[in-house]
Amino acid sequence: MMRFTRTLAALTLTTALCSSLPALAADTPPPVAAAGGAVSVPPLAFTERTLANGLKVIALPDATTPTVSVQVWYGVGSKDDPKGRSGFAHLFEHMMFKSTRDMAAEQFDRLTEDVGGYNNASTNADYTDYFETVPANHLERILWAEAERMGSLVVDEENFKSERDVVKEELRQRVLAQPYGKLFYLMFPQVSFKVHPYGRPGIGSIEDLDAATLKDVQAFHATYYRPDNATLVVVGNFKPEELNAWVDKYFAPLTHPATAIPRVTAVEPARAAPQTLTVTEANAPLPAVLLSYPFPKATDKDLPALIVLDSILGHGDSSRLNQSLVYEKQVASQVFTFQEINQQPGAYAIGAILAGGATAEAGEKALLGELDKVAKDGVTEAELAAARNQLVTDELTERETANGRASLLARAAVIFGDPKRADSLLADIQAVTADDVKRVAATWLKPETKVSVRYVPADGPEKGTDTVATSPSIDAAPLVVPADLKVVEPAPADQRQAPPTAGPAVDAVLPKPVEKRLANGLRVIVAPTHGVPLVEASLRIGGGGAVDPSRLPGTAAMTANVLTKGTKTRSAPEIARDVEALGGTLTAAAGWDGSELSLLVKSDVLTPAMEIFADVARNPAFQKEELERERHQALDGLSVTLKDPAGLAKLVGPRVLYADAAYGHPLGGTPKSLTALKPADLASYHHTWWRPDNATLVLAGPLTAEQGFGIAEKLFGGWAKPAAALPALPSSPTQPAGRAVVVDLPKSGQAAVLVVRPGLARSDKDYYPASVANAVLGVGYSSRLNQEIRIKRGLSYGAGSALDFRRVPGPFVASTQTKNPSAPEVAGLIMAEMGKLGTQAPGEAELAGRKAVLIGNFGRTVERTQGVASLVGSLALQGVDLAEIGRYIASVQAVTPAEVQAVAARTLSPAQGSLVVVGDSSQFLAALKEKYPKVEVIPAAQLNLDSGSLKAAKKPDAKATAQEGKKP
Repeated sequence: MMRFTRTLAALTLTTALCSSLPALAADTPPPVAAAGGAVSVPPLAFTERTLANGLKVIALPDATTPTVSVQVWYGVGSKDDPKGRSGFAHLFEHMMFKSTRDMAAEQFDRLTEDVGGYNNASTNADYTDYFETVPANHLERILWAEAERMGSLVVDEENFKSERDVVKEELRQRVLAQPYGKLFYLMFPQVSFKVHPYGRPGIGSIEDLDAATLKDVQAFHATYYRPDNATLVVVGNFKPEELNAWVDKYFAPLTHPATAIPRVTAVEPARAAPQTLTVTEANAPLPAVLLSYPFPKATDKDLPALIVLDSILGHGDSSRLNQSLVYEKQVASQVFTFQEINQQPGAYAIGAILAGGATAEAGEKALLGELDKVAKDGVTEAELAAARNQLVTDELTERETANGRASLLARAAVIFGDPKRADSLLADIQAVTADDVKRVAATWLKPETKVSVRYVPADGPEKGTDTVATSPSIDAAPLVVPADLKVVEPAPADQRQAPPTAGPAVDAVLPKPVEKRLANGLRVIVAPTHGVPLVEASLRIGGGGAVDPSRLPGTAAMTANVLTKGTKTRSAPEIARDVEALGGTLTAAAGWDGSELSLLVKSDVLTPAMEIFADVARNPAFQKEELERERHQALDGLSVTLKDPAGLAKLVGPRVLYADAAYGHPLGGTPKSLTALKPADLASYHHTWWRPDNATLVLAGPLTAEQGFGIAEKLFGGWAKPAAALPALPSSPTQPAGRAVVVDLPKSGQAAVLVVRPGLARSDKDYYPASVANAVLGVGYSSRLNQEIRIKRGLSYGAGSALDFRRVPGPFVASTQTKNPSAPEVAGLIMAEMGKLGTQAPGEAELAGRKAVLIGNFGRTVERTQGVASLVGSLALQGVDLAEIGRYIASVQAVTPAEVQAVAARTLSPAQGSLVVVGDSSQFLAALKEKYPKVEVIPAAQLNLDSGSLKAAKKPDAKATAQEGKKP
């Protein structure tokens, strides 16, 4: 739920002079036209006002959506963490979801998740944002709740300790357990700042979290959580006059202290010389390098050009860094860039995870070479146009939802001090020239300001002896407890103010797809949408990983990976360049029951983009050198997964459940199978399964059925159907007996715990009752698993479950991560909750909330163009009538408690379950054996993913073999 992020937008609130009366945003810029096309990005027609208590209010009504997004951004972030309390702003973010004077703990989730909405929050360097999207008729209730936690938060010792434990688990999960977690979350800020508090990791440290007290939390709320340090943004279906009245009713009475809000005034000294640090990390499977450069504040005139530069360097397959380091030189498995756009001068990261066999030193040299080229030679007009188009597509994607538009406005108001900057920044980006890009590259990427971190494996050729820590010179002030600190106590239950009642429901507009079958058997489905000018094309192919050859697991996935890397007339770089020049994104992937080629592009350039799309689908070249590139990247990616407890558990779970049957092998392949794949294997798979009578083309966006059918006929009508019949698909796999398997990953930062068991097919008559039962157990923040493991005990950052409905019965998986010693306890809790649901029916109130979660997720899916295409494509692939879209909500609502109990007994019982734990077994094995005395322990280094047993075949006894050879 609550999460820590470091986003591109991280700035403090700046005070603006505004009237207390509503005012239309002045000087609204004209629509921004995308280079090379007719699509424009209309300005955001918002209003803004400031209440007498200092609260800024921004509103944008939209009658076309059935939802409303409410966001409250506070001008306090990780840079404001008190001295000796790093991670405190983030810890406090968690506390905001607990009690208030009139709300019980977790009641905020009842008002959001249990009515079909969602809520979340993030802590950034300069702000903390809280955001919800709910059905529009619940707006008043959310405004009441937000005012409640702004003005009367209750913090008690029990909730404080529980959430502190949760934050520790989040730190272990995000930072300690993940390969490269320390590099990104800790070392990047630590090496980038010596004085400014941006240099303290926002996630904090175990030691500082333990040092925090209840009094600290209460003082922090009184100091920073006040109306004159907050911005309220509301976007969605509402009447402006009602919104104004509700804001005045619930927020206007709130007061703020007479004391000034503490502000960070530290100034980071200029970097005088480059620095290189080499750090050894035990769980880094591949070397990595991160380069840190100074970056200007948000209001700097160079920002638009730097955003364009970042896109040219690191956005997409055709970006300079990807083309050079990943594609041409093959020294990196992936490259990354990261801009911190803060109110005060920040940092910019450029880096790479190196390829197997490459060194961090070689990776740094390659990165610096590309940066030097940009600074000396500049960029081309074609690169500039492509970057503009890509940024416009990104902007349209974010503006597609109420939540996205609310985030844009809030970010502009809080980071730049002006909500109009959401539009004007995009206009400035479109005006950037090639000379601007060259100038800012030379200005901000100077060699003398570089700090390099070479992050090397402990068993690699490079040796690192440097350590990275937060600078002792960081300028942080202690937290001052207000003399008149008022501690809010919860009102007695019979005296609590009830939330306002919900208004009349607003019905969602569901997509109404239409379809046609071409003469060659291709099924074409057009799903018209009426939002932003984006089109998603999705070609679904039956088969997927389930039909991989038994000796070559990963064939379907590798076929998809190489599909976009060259056709008979286009090279891989040309495909990437031409699609991304249009602002589009072309991807291919394989699932268990099918493969997909997808394209997202602006509607004005759909025709040229679809021509490339069709060429890729029909005429892939599967060249040997492209397979080699993808093979190396897949092997490098697998080596990272094998060091990540959660990732490794996801590979082991299917083998434990399905053994050597279909669905059992790793979808992406194993080291052995990836090494064995040849171009002919990919070509054979494509010829067998990628054929028009086994395909469905979905087009979602602002186009008519006739337009969609015309595109399909023109580009795919000549796609010949092979004479041979489609091969038969695998039958339902036999389920082996339950197992308990521990994969020992020494020094792992956390343990991953999975319970897997047979699930259901999508065609099963109990699809809806099972979906609701799983929602009760493990979907959403208020699900039973999350309640027991996270909320009540603080044992994990989150716990949940999933039923993967496939063509034949797929798996049920319940999963979480926890500190290693807690793994046995967590496993027991999961098993207990699985069993409980099948023995006692849930109450109507709990069931209503879980049904609302499913319906809300469904509604948010159809709100986006990509979501519509994904939903329609999935139904088509699974052979489900498309009319099911219109029946979904009623079918979920019709499920009864008795049906949930019955299907849970059949589908969720732990009796047929297997347990998988991946972690440092020295910390939990003895306790686990008390419950599972026959547990199998497999060292991670000896894991055999090619076998259902997960163990290497025993080598024959040499002496016995020799004796047998002497027998007549």
